Amino acid sequence: MIEETETIEEFLARCSADVEEAVRKAAAAEILPRFRRLAAHEVDRKNGPHDLVTDADRLAELRLTEDLGALLPGSAVVGEEAVHADPAVYEALQGDAPVWIVDPVDGTRQFVHGDDGFCTLVALVQRGVVRACWTYAAAREQFATAVRGHGAFLDGQRLSAGSPEPGRDLAVATSHPDYTTDEQKRALRALWSEGIAPRPCGSAGLEYLAVARGALDAVAFSWEAAWDHAAGLLLVEEAGGTHLTLSGEPFRVTGGNALPFTAARDAATARRVAGLLRGAP
Repeated sequence: MIEETETIEEFLARCSADVEEAVRKAAAAEILPRFRRLAAHEVDRKNGPHDLVTDADRLAELRLTEDLGALLPGSAVVGEEAVHADPAVYEALQGDAPVWIVDPVDGTRQFVHGDDGFCTLVALVQRGVVRACWTYAAAREQFATAVRGHGAFLDGQRLSAGSPEPGRDLAVATSHPDYTTDEQKRALRALWSEGIAPRPCGSAGLEYLAVARGALDAVAFSWEAAWDHAAGLLLVEEAGGTHLTLSGEPFRVTGGNALPFTAARDAATARRVAGLLRGAP
């Protein structure tokens, strides 16, 4: 619980471990017991054949909403499933109160298919600034965290994105074709060029983690949903990377971005990818 005169920084110094525990408990109670054990009635579709949701998504989000709200009274929670039920929930990102952004199962398609490439994403945002994030790949037993100004860590080891090796093709994960419109496909097609090795992305959260680890050079995404991006973008920033939209500005979790956008291991890579997305030679 935040004290009356406590700042967000002081709250995080005192309670970051409590947030991690809440994320681990939600995954242990609601996600992992259903991994590779989902019954047909536990899987639904939301906005199309590829947009899946499961009981694990719903129940983990409910648990996190309760636990995170208790840790920080007066905060709001913007969860993917809550916004699907009531789009007005998303408007909390425009306010002054601290906001927890929650994606209970990022990579639901992978989760449904029994692939371990999924994670739980939590970010704490205040006035549009991501202050801290927690990325938990429960099936892989990996936990990444970052607090703004204090670095990014994976299982206690500091992350450094570094820079791509000179002379090789840049590895770039892009919005998956199943989730893109024809217009978005045309914009992203610019990455199919000399010196770039694009591929469809999996879980956005795990792709951001790969950038922060230096295992992937960049991502190029065409959608704005804050629950997919807030945690990963801070992780990349705190590992030394950066992100750019088509306007040349950093991505804003509050929306209104010029899309597509990129997050990359270093500024030079971000400028190169963003330039291609803009159609620059």
